[in-house]
Amino acid sequence: DALLDGSRIEPGDMLIGLASSGLHSNGYSLARKVLESSAAGLDSPFGGSTLGLCLLQPTRIYVSAIMNLLKRQTIHGLAHITGGGLTENLPRILPVDCHAVVNLDSWQRPEIFCWLQDHGGIDDREMLRTFNCGVGMVICLPAEKEADAIASLKSDGEHAFRLGCIEKGDGEVRFR
Repeated sequence: DALLDGSRIEPGDMLIGLASSGLHSNGYSLARKVLESSAAGLDSPFGGSTLGLCLLQPTRIYVSAIMNLLKRQTIHGLAHITGGGLTENLPRILPVDCHAVVNLDSWQRPEIFCWLQDHGGIDDREMLRTFNCGVGMVICLPAEKEADAIASLKSDGEHAFRLGCIEKGDGEVRFR
């Protein structure tokens, strides 16, 4: 029962997103190409800092908030959004008869991802497959636990939000 292998995920479950702190060590080959082809440099002003510091923002660690949540809530699955983005990481926890519906309007994409997309001419599909786009972790849990879970995560300092839901399907992610 303690293993979060996704086998308990079912239609009607909700997806909670946890905000990332930036690239989280993924997508740097593409980010480097974008930077090299742009007029910007690592020391270019960006978001109250420099572009280089924004690109190298340390990876957010979620373990404390997740462990606290596990003490109080039933979690059906966890997906760490690394290389492959939501497109490739979320399906890894889904049963073959369910798909994830991700609402693209449910979070504000951090400016660094907007900059990379704009300066690199990267389409939305590639962005969602390469980068976390601002979502570093996804939690799947029963719908009736969602509000309490979000409150718990926020009390632990996380920016948590409803990302989407689980529906009967084919093990893939649907972006809406």
